[in-house]
Amino acid sequence: MEPKGSVTSPQDRPMPERSLSTSPGLRYGSLVNSVSSLAPTEADKAAISPTRAYIAVAVLCYINLLNYMERYTIAGVLTIIQEFFHISDSIAGLLQTVFICSFLLLAPFFGYLGDRYNRIYIMSGGLSMWLVTAAGSSFVTESYFWLLVLLRSLVGVGEASYSTIAPTIIGDLFTGPKRLLMISAFYICIPVGSGLGYIVGSSVTSLTGHWHWALRVTPILGLVGLILLVLLCPNPPRGAAETHGVGVTGKSSYREDVKYLLKNKSYVWSSMGVTAMAFLTGALAFWVPTFLSRAQVSQATQQLSAEKLFNRSNSLIFGGVTVASGILGVCLGTGLSRWFRNKVPYADPLICAVGMLGSTPCLFVVIFVASSSIPVTYVFVFLAELLLSLNWSLLADMLLYVVVPTRRSTAEALQITVCHLLGDAGSPYLIGAVSDAIRNSKPETHEWNFLSLKYSFLICPFIGVLGGVFFLMTALYITEDRRAAERLVEEDSPPQPGPAFEPAVELSNEKKE
Repeated sequence: MEPKGSVTSPQDRPMPERSLSTSPGLRYGSLVNSVSSLAPTEADKAAISPTRAYIAVAVLCYINLLNYMERYTIAGVLTIIQEFFHISDSIAGLLQTVFICSFLLLAPFFGYLGDRYNRIYIMSGGLSMWLVTAAGSSFVTESYFWLLVLLRSLVGVGEASYSTIAPTIIGDLFTGPKRLLMISAFYICIPVGSGLGYIVGSSVTSLTGHWHWALRVTPILGLVGLILLVLLCPNPPRGAAETHGVGVTGKSSYREDVKYLLKNKSYVWSSMGVTAMAFLTGALAFWVPTFLSRAQVSQATQQLSAEKLFNRSNSLIFGGVTVASGILGVCLGTGLSRWFRNKVPYADPLICAVGMLGSTPCLFVVIFVASSSIPVTYVFVFLAELLLSLNWSLLADMLLYVVVPTRRSTAEALQITVCHLLGDAGSPYLIGAVSDAIRNSKPETHEWNFLSLKYSFLICPFIGVLGGVFFLMTALYITEDRRAAERLVEEDSPPQPGPAFEPAVELSNEKKE
């Protein structure tokens, strides 16, 4: 349920600590928060009212949108950057790879902190790093490509702190259908922000005449997001939504957390499915605008001068397609989940499997039709992205309801690490490397410049099938794992307040970093 009531100071006699190690369930910590007094005092703090909770979600969504907008601004002007630095496809893919690598390597560190310390402080520090390094990327000159690579890797530090922790705050503010809706709003920002990245990147570059200016938009908007985060976002107790605002505090080691997650079969299989999905979305998001530009060159529908190899319309159209398919896909996935969840307990992973398997034939059409019809290609790009977008909100909600509250940041972090390490960290580089290898063995022509990228894309449909199988395996275990998590919270929750008053959400006892 949604947390309600005023936020008050803890009572002088807090509830005695109870270790979950003695319960018949899994060990994950102890409960130490107390229920506030019946009568509010003058020292009461501001309430986490429904309005404040919704405002917090709006701020988190805004920052998430900017994160993905910044991530794909470079992809929207990739052809120009390649010409500017005179780099090959594989080196161009490295720009995304180094960013994702720092992102995934630091995610476990921020997951550990997020389960134990004040999450707003952690995210604020990470976002500050993101703002500085993202803005610094826009001042790199043609002689210092290595500096651009370094700065792109540091941008991942900020995103690692935010993407790991932000969903857990939403999970502590809402539960049930409202949580799914709020998570859906948060994850709609992934395709919308990605699409805006292409649009802003290409539009600002066209207006200013230089790609550097495209990288300066999101840092300016991000500064506003950082201020809003500090001023408007609360840091609710972990598990507040499930315990009527009381919350739970885990006292387990990181090793125990990891062992718990590895025994959670639905978490493991869904993480493998997310990895396959990340591989697809990373490869498509980074290379499709360039792929379509080369298809047009191959068709001789545009001039072949280096200056015109950058076709702004491709980034604009692909950005618009990404935004539209993302919004429709997330809304459709959420609607299907709400409709089938009470009828089919394992509906969420089945929907994810349908999305992955359904995108596979669409990807084949995209690969083989691009050389003959760009409009038809865009139609199937839209369908593929629509089907993949069914999964965004469901994946996040599944993690929240099969993992106990005190281990959610760690679970998010490990899932991010695995899915990026084996997914979109390597897929842009792998696609570029295969393309280079094919092109180097063939004549230097515009046709083979396109065909080499086309054949390298054939990796993607097979990964889509593999991801669908992973989600089908998730469906076998998700009902049991969800009930296990619910039992742990129910068995070890403190006594709940009676109907005469509403529970309070204690914020003042949060450990500071």
